[in-house]
Amino acid sequence: MQVSTHRLTDRLKRVLTFAEEEGQGKVLQPVHLLIGSLREKSGVLGEILLKGDFDFLSLREFAGQPIGQTSTSNDFFQSRVSPKVNAIMEQAIEYMNRYNQIHLNEGHVLKALILSKQLDSILTSKQNEIILSHGTTSRDLITHLPSYTPPEKTSFIDIKRAEATDKQPLIDFIKKNFSNEWAETIEKGFNVNTQVPIFIALNDQQDIIGFACYDTYKKKKGYYGPMGVIQTERANGIGSNLVCTCLMEMKEIGYEYVVFGGAGPIEFYEKICNAVVIPKY
Repeated sequence: MQVSTHRLTDRLKRVLTFAEEEGQGKVLQPVHLLIGSLREKSGVLGEILLKGDFDFLSLREFAGQPIGQTSTSNDFFQSRVSPKVNAIMEQAIEYMNRYNQIHLNEGHVLKALILSKQLDSILTSKQNEIILSHGTTSRDLITHLPSYTPPEKTSFIDIKRAEATDKQPLIDFIKKNFSNEWAETIEKGFNVNTQVPIFIALNDQQDIIGFACYDTYKKKKGYYGPMGVIQTERANGIGSNLVCTCLMEMKEIGYEYVVFGGAGPIEFYEKICNAVVIPKY
C-alpha cells in the first residue's frame, strides 16, 4: 500500500489488503472491496458475513468478467484501480469528513460502495440493506467491567472531574465544537446529588479540549457518553484516557457492564475498552 495522507483504521487496512489479494495484480474493481470486507470477518463485518448469505464463488466470477482498460493509481493501493473504485474511495473520504472523523474506516467505504450501486446486479436488495444497516451506521457496544483492564496511557494530558465552576465553560465548549443536544445532556449531568460523573481534559493552558461522562444520557445507569475531543487534539490518546477514567470509576463503583450507545468509531471502543458489538436481530 502506498503512503496516504489519510489515517486508516487497522480493520480497513486489512480489508484493502484482502481486496488487493483478490485482484491478483489486475485492476481493482468495486466487487474486490466487498470481497475484502467479507474476508475480514471481524466486528460488524463478521455479522454481515453471517447474515448476508453471500456466495463467494459468484462474487469472484463477477470480479473476473472483462472490463475496460481504463485505470488509475490510488494512494490506498499498490495495484491500479478502476475509475469506479477511485470514485468510491473519494466518496468514503467525504463521509469521513462529513462525520467530523479523522480515521477512514470500513463503514465509510461500504457506504460509498453500496450507494454507488455498482454491485446492484450481483447483490440482492436484502444484502444491500444488511450491509448498510449493520456496517455503515453507529452501533451499540458493551464491555464487561469486572474483566476490564485499561491499556497503558499514551497521553499525559490533565484529566479531572468536572466541578461546578467548569459547568458553563464546558457547556460553551460543547456547543461550539459538537452540538446543543450534547450540551443539554451535560448540563443535566451536573444536577446530581453524588459526584458529577463528568470528566474533562485540559491542555497546558488549562483550556478544555475534551470531555466524557457516564450515567448522564437520559440518566441511564451504566450508559457511557457522550464523549468528545476537539479535532486538532485527536489521535493523541486523549479520548482513550477519558474513556478509561470513566470505566475505571464505574468498575470501582461496582457496575457489571457499560453500554456504549450509538458509537461511531467502533474499532476505537473495541481496542480501548474490549467492547463487543451488540448484535442486531
